[in-house]
Amino acid sequence: MTKTWVMGVTVLVLSNLLACSGSETPAPGGATPGSGGSPNGSAGSGASADPAPPTTVETTEKFGELHSGDGTYYTFADGTGACMYDKTSDVHIAALNVADWAGSAWCGACADVTGPNGNQVRVRIVDECPDCAKGQLDFHPDAFALLAPKEQGRIAITWSFVACDAQGPVSYKFKDGSNPWWTAVQVRNSRFPIAKLETSKDGVSFVLAQRQDYNYFLNGAGFGTGSTQVRLTASNGATLLDTLPEVKAELVVPGASQFR
Repeated sequence: MTKTWVMGVTVLVLSNLLACSGSETPAPGGATPGSGGSPNGSAGSGASADPAPPTTVETTEKFGELHSGDGTYYTFADGTGACMYDKTSDVHIAALNVADWAGSAWCGACADVTGPNGNQVRVRIVDECPDCAKGQLDFHPDAFALLAPKEQGRIAITWSFVACDAQGPVSYKFKDGSNPWWTAVQVRNSRFPIAKLETSKDGVSFVLAQRQDYNYFLNGAGFGTGSTQVRLTASNGATLLDTLPEVKAELVVPGASQFR
């Protein structure tokens, strides 16, 4: 199901096509680490592989690289956690070990996982597992059960990051506490992890927002009043352009397109 793609030269692809997730800084919040069905406690989907393999990644690991480690599960997995996503009924979710966390860079990424008997499952990263060893994934119990009986508790797995089978366009959420003078925005429903988010008021000069460990991109000076143009760069170098309305805390805005 997985394949390793060779790194190459960055290719930026501008896509508008639909395809297939001042002032003082507010505290980021997030879930509280705990323990579940596994000895570990996490902090708090898809289908076919992408037809055009990415050529570069700006995070600490290569997209498509084969990982190996332990697979465990935590009983309170519900989609919330360190990535600060909403609760979901989707069981195809997992928490990523702290060594591979990379400052939330893999939040929303999908991974194809193979268990000890060859069973496979695709999961989306929604949380961090602070007690997990490098290469380990901590699953929703029902996702773990697709790989091995839950009573086993801990199994050997291999896995690779792959393109998510996202339906519809990307979307954006302004963080609670956001305003025109302090703005944090999260990108959701992306086929690829987001490497960079930039904003512009004139469509010519762009300002780089800083990724936070709680999976938001922050502009400490704010987006200002009125609408703002946003340029996303995915982990494979592809780009999208969107226009967001004036900042409003907790507002969710659908984008115009999706990464191919």
